[in-house]
Amino acid sequence: MKILILGAGQTGGSLAEHLANEAFDITLVDHHEQRLKELKDRLDIQTVHGHASRPDTLLAAGADDADMLLAVTNSDEVNMVACQVCYSLFQTPMKVARIRSNEYVTGPDGGDADIEFFSRDHMPIDLLINPERVVMEQVKKLLQHPGALQVLDFADGLVQLVAVRAVEGGPLVGQQLRSLRAHVPNVNTKVVAIFRQGRPIIPEDDTMVEVDDEVFFIAPERHTNAVLSELRQVERPNRRVMIAGGGNIGLLLARAIDRDFRVKVVEYNPNQAERAAERLENGIVILGDATDGDLLISENVDDSDVFCSVTNDDEVNIMSALLAKRLGARRVMALTTKPAYVDLVESSAIDIAISPQMATTSSILSHVRHADVARVHSLRRGAAEAMEAVVNGDARNSKVAERRLDEIALPNGVTVGAVVRDKKVIMGSGDLVLKTGDHVILFVVDKSRIRAVERLFQVGLGFF
Repeated sequence: MKILILGAGQTGGSLAEHLANEAFDITLVDHHEQRLKELKDRLDIQTVHGHASRPDTLLAAGADDADMLLAVTNSDEVNMVACQVCYSLFQTPMKVARIRSNEYVTGPDGGDADIEFFSRDHMPIDLLINPERVVMEQVKKLLQHPGALQVLDFADGLVQLVAVRAVEGGPLVGQQLRSLRAHVPNVNTKVVAIFRQGRPIIPEDDTMVEVDDEVFFIAPERHTNAVLSELRQVERPNRRVMIAGGGNIGLLLARAIDRDFRVKVVEYNPNQAERAAERLENGIVILGDATDGDLLISENVDDSDVFCSVTNDDEVNIMSALLAKRLGARRVMALTTKPAYVDLVESSAIDIAISPQMATTSSILSHVRHADVARVHSLRRGAAEAMEAVVNGDARNSKVAERRLDEIALPNGVTVGAVVRDKKVIMGSGDLVLKTGDHVILFVVDKSRIRAVERLFQVGLGFF
């Protein structure tokens, strides 16, 4: 597959690295020549220096025979025009654009827009990615599930994959995984992977859970919190949330949780603070600096269940989250757009690092897979992956249809977590027979095995 990426910033660079490692034919376009040189020296990609939305630049980059356009420059307008040019002049089959401004996807009052602006009749974009909304949904799920490091939806939200760090005092810590069924007998769940000191472990019934293990389990959405409580000490529900930053992400998040949580927003910019105050129904907006300890103390940060820093400045996010933790916030999260900062954040007192780049990559991956893949989530900074693959065909032309799970030659490091059939969630046991139309949730601890998984779920030519 030939993929054209516009924009070599943090998002474009991350996408280029991720996709180039999977042997896609990548061409990267940007007007910063030095940035292109740095990426070309490091990755097996082609680069074109020029303005991303100009027809001559796009033609030089091979837009006339590209299979997919990923427009992720820092300008919404450049991304939109590039999609229009590729649609009108080059008939590019798949056009993906990052649109950050909420005004393009909402009505004048901040609600949903009245028309489908991003359609062939208006602006021909096949997949619209709004990283701010993706991050907002990610944080909202974390607030709803206290103690989780990640909460990822599959099968239209019927199934969730959850990452949690096992802590001393958790009921399951120090015990074998087979005891999980005894602890939560009425809960349908399965542990699909454990990362211990950064190394993956494929779980068996006799695998012991140790303190600081990062445990990934899959369960129906309604059972997620019950399983979480087995790996951690029972945590009270989140009620009080303090948000640092009232910009795009902060305001989206505050509006989304305003009715379910007691929300305070700290915003440094007077205009943005006023805008946030006008848009919130119940939340409180404080004009001030989130790195000001006296301000946080006066606003009772020590009474916060979660402090979430989502300004447009990574350093402010990290410093304010560390300060809030030291002042008594129960749990803190920090948004970081720089991949180099993720390790720094995760080795500090900050509980969760939020990466818009990884969220954007996950949104795109399901559209570049060769098999019928409904959803993909990139995990552990791209080293692992969870995917929802659909079973097609029959026993004559498929390697998985009408076969028991224990008869399928799954690559090493690949675990079937669950199967969704007719909106019913079935845990992936060896005697389960896959049927056409099943949605299979897989965890892949080694991304190099992805192609092998894709080949398993592809149907033979006889299917067509």
